[in-house]
Amino acid sequence: MNNGQTAIDVRDVTKTYTLGDMKVDALRGVTFTIARGEYVAIMGPSGSGKSTLMNTLGCLDRPTTGSYRLDGTDVSTLGDDALAQIRLKKLGFIFQGFNLLARTSALKNVALPLFYAGVGTRKRNELATAQLNEVGLGDRIGHKPSELSGGQQQRVAIARALVNDPAVLLADEPTGNLDSETSNEIMALFGQLNDGGRTIIMVTHNEEIATNAKRIIRVRDGRIVDDQITLRGA
Repeated sequence: MNNGQTAIDVRDVTKTYTLGDMKVDALRGVTFTIARGEYVAIMGPSGSGKSTLMNTLGCLDRPTTGSYRLDGTDVSTLGDDALAQIRLKKLGFIFQGFNLLARTSALKNVALPLFYAGVGTRKRNELATAQLNEVGLGDRIGHKPSELSGGQQQRVAIARALVNDPAVLLADEPTGNLDSETSNEIMALFGQLNDGGRTIIMVTHNEEIATNAKRIIRVRDGRIVDDQITLRGA
């Protein structure tokens, strides 16, 4: 696989935290690649290292050793400002708690990354409207989060994650606050986005949700213990 086709390339990554006199090895030599257009679930019990791995992939934390290339760029050694730019341009984040601005319309919530990227008002609104239409909320652009259901709020969050056309979508327990029916709707949307070519990496503790992905990477004690294609990906 060359870098023209690789979204994520992690090589022998370790992460060690120092807590007083103690050293905690959160990641211990993790290596994997994710191709563009893949849909991957990362699973593991509490304390397995999956959250540290997600933070590393999201450029929120740096490896202690090893290398991490995101869409062809080695981000392992970048400074804070460069990492912030990479996060803005290359990554879309979807969280369990939606993380929407409470007093702000769906349109303005979705347009926020474009504001930080310096895009003009008219273009921001145009792109945000198109993205809300894509997730089925074109008729809710003026609604605030309190006027939307949990599933609709997560769709707004997904639209916000997509609006910068990122190389990779990172979803952290995206159905954790949703009932089973709404979770299925959000997973159906993820499937459509992936079928349209989006690269999706999802952290979840829910086996049923994980089977929506086409590949499951399992982490335990800071190491990858299993990496399998699912029935969806077969």
